[in-house]
Amino acid sequence: MAIIEVKDLNLYYGEKQALKNINLEIEKNSITALIGPSGCGKSTFLRTLNRMNDMIKDVKIEGSVKIDDVEIYDKNISVEILRKNVGMVFQQPNPFPKSIFENVAYGLKIHGIKDKSLLNEIVETSLKGAALWDEVKDDLKKPALGLSGGQQQRLCIARALAVSPDIILMDEPTSALDPISTAKIEELILELKKDYTIVIVTHNMQQAARISDKTAFFLNGELIEYADTEELFSYPKDKRTEDYITGRFG
Repeated sequence: MAIIEVKDLNLYYGEKQALKNINLEIEKNSITALIGPSGCGKSTFLRTLNRMNDMIKDVKIEGSVKIDDVEIYDKNISVEILRKNVGMVFQQPNPFPKSIFENVAYGLKIHGIKDKSLLNEIVETSLKGAALWDEVKDDLKKPALGLSGGQQQRLCIARALAVSPDIILMDEPTSALDPISTAKIEELILELKKDYTIVIVTHNMQQAARISDKTAFFLNGELIEYADTEELFSYPKDKRTEDYITGRFG
């Protein structure tokens, strides 16, 4: 069943069209990889799914994006609630300059949760969900910025999990990490699929092949091809997809 349905989506930055007529359905509890060369629209597309592009001046968006059958660009939609349901993990780990505990509890407190025992419980569950609990459980008061890059990225995933989203968007979440941390995050993403729908932008095609169920190939703001990952990598239907995945450009 599709949790995300995108129809005839066009996006403009001023005069420049960054997304051209995108049509795409994303299944619940699946991992969808968005691939393509730099500047092809994949991160822009990712940000349309939780309205992060609203923050950019002169953006114009046409078409429909439905999550759980609700039009997210409807003017009555609460963007705050949307972003609670659709969490985001960025390319560079971005923990707040606070303790490990406060980083995970941050969103909960914003949403009005003050009960200490409930906060403790959700922080623990979220850190376990992000495969970080065993490494930090005795140091929750320590500053998050003292963690390694890979740990910081898992902390950002825990922070996203804490507010119980349905969907997690990841924008090149391992590009700043070493191979060991990357492997841990990939393992974690596969684990999270049981409970969440994940959409990941990656410039690493081996990563897309390893972890995703479906892959979408973007080029110059267009969605060129979208298929089961194995099929797209083994039998691409479009010559441009084939050229990209075999390294002829990009």
